[in-house]
Amino acid sequence: MAASDKSVDDSLYPIAVLIDELKNEDVQLRLNSIKKLSTIALALGEERTRSELIPFLTETIYDEDEVLLALADQLGNFTSLVGGPEYAMYLIPPLESLATVEETVVRDKAVESLRTVAAEHSAQDLEIHVVPTLQRLVSGDWFTSRTSACGLFSVCYPRVTQPVKAELRANFRKLCQDETPMVRRAAANKLGEFAKVVETEYLKSDLIPNFVQLAQDDQDSVRLLAVEACVSIAQLLPQDDVEHLVLPTLRQCASDSSWRVRYMVAEKFVDLQKAVGPEITRVDLVPAFQYLLKDAEAEVRAAVATKVKDFCSNLDKANQVQIIMTSILPYVRDLVSDPNPHVKSALASVIMGLSPMLGAYQTVEQLLPLFLIQLKDECPEVRLNIISNLDCVNDVIGIQQLSQSLLPAIVELAEDSKWRVRLAIIEYMPALAGQLGQEFFDQKLRGLCMGWLNDHVYAIREAATLNMKKLVEQFGAPWAEQAIIPMILVMSRNKNYLHRMTCLFCLNVLAEVCGTDITTKLLLPTVLLLAADPVANVRFNVAKTLQKISPFLEASVIDAQVKPTLDKLNADNDVDVKHFAAQAIAGIAAA
Repeated sequence: MAASDKSVDDSLYPIAVLIDELKNEDVQLRLNSIKKLSTIALALGEERTRSELIPFLTETIYDEDEVLLALADQLGNFTSLVGGPEYAMYLIPPLESLATVEETVVRDKAVESLRTVAAEHSAQDLEIHVVPTLQRLVSGDWFTSRTSACGLFSVCYPRVTQPVKAELRANFRKLCQDETPMVRRAAANKLGEFAKVVETEYLKSDLIPNFVQLAQDDQDSVRLLAVEACVSIAQLLPQDDVEHLVLPTLRQCASDSSWRVRYMVAEKFVDLQKAVGPEITRVDLVPAFQYLLKDAEAEVRAAVATKVKDFCSNLDKANQVQIIMTSILPYVRDLVSDPNPHVKSALASVIMGLSPMLGAYQTVEQLLPLFLIQLKDECPEVRLNIISNLDCVNDVIGIQQLSQSLLPAIVELAEDSKWRVRLAIIEYMPALAGQLGQEFFDQKLRGLCMGWLNDHVYAIREAATLNMKKLVEQFGAPWAEQAIIPMILVMSRNKNYLHRMTCLFCLNVLAEVCGTDITTKLLLPTVLLLAADPVANVRFNVAKTLQKISPFLEASVIDAQVKPTLDKLNADNDVDVKHFAAQAIAGIAAA
């Protein structure tokens, strides 16, 4: 019996250490122990967890924020460790305390865990344990507890009796009218979520007055959160009610004195459009959209410019073209030459999407002139955004309409002083080549692609070699043999060793897409030739290249040509050359 007791003591010893660490002065040790709380709870058993561990944790709430955050997170998954849903109420006290601390992230995590634990309560326990907690938080002296309370209404409301529901609605109204802006902000943030669980009659009588009030708050940080609630409320009401109860407030938000509120309206515009339906969109939202497109603040114009395509695509199909042509396009035309580059760039990323909606004739007549203005824009991002969305227009009118004006812009971007702009156009080149076709590409763009291989920035040379591989995948190995391989092989004789290295990098990737014949006949002789290069960096890259292209060579060729060259490199004076040669020999032997 004594031995058995000793084994129990031994098994609990690590747990005793963990519990001691919970009290340790070292924050990291306390944090580590909190993260292992579930282990401690499992060892203690459900009853001791309820009677000892949870009270102990409730007393240690005054700790570093990092420790409290970990504790709030752990307690959300603790229901099974205290004995299941019927004992979930034991987790409420520590979480309630955590929901009142000063640090926002701790409070947010505590509320998240409280919501999880509340959902696990039975309806009866919810009223007995969770609702009183919510009411205590609502009437707390500190704003911290009142902000936390806002997150619990939507979890409690659906499962309580009518009298309690009335009480909860009254409490929420109280928080919407709180004297502290942070509390009103939290209420505005959770208003949409609460609206989804409240009955329609009370939504109209209780919550919409709160919404109207929050949308007129003297703090713009509260008003902008009311915009988000506007989307949720509009989705829940029939069209007539939306028109009378929501739209006046929405119109007011769209012309708010604070640009941050107008920016939020711009961000949520397509969601609002889907919520209110086509008729209200045509009558009310189109004018609001126009208003935002000519907003005084560039941030608002940029935000709404990104919504142009989605807003237009969600318009009523019967009137879509007419609304775009008469009500949207004139404003878009102004944004094309907006003084702010972010606005022009935002528009350029979506304007091509109007083409499929308007059809070939209107694209050529109305949109093409705008695209051409953007292709000549001084801002490289604008030109790049147009070029990278060309496929939309190509599908509608064909690339020939664009190619004459397109080419100067591509050339300019390809030679831009900012290397990241050059990199972006390289990455788009294979798709562009597919749209333009092989003949046009050979005539106009092949020279550019070859030029990138000699760029002074390594990242550009590296991207240019991958670009070559993608172009061969696009146009095929016979094209590569005739059009680009001869030009790449010439680089092996360049006086600058960096160009000779780039030649090797190209041969590495081309072997993958050109097949055995071309690799043996054209690529391998050049690689073998460079094995005698005076620069050690080139020679060890020869060894690496031979290993990479060997899977695309016949065994007889490897034995006759590759292995003797690697043996020679393995006897090189340079230590790096010997290393990579030995690595290549081992790699080929293992293959």
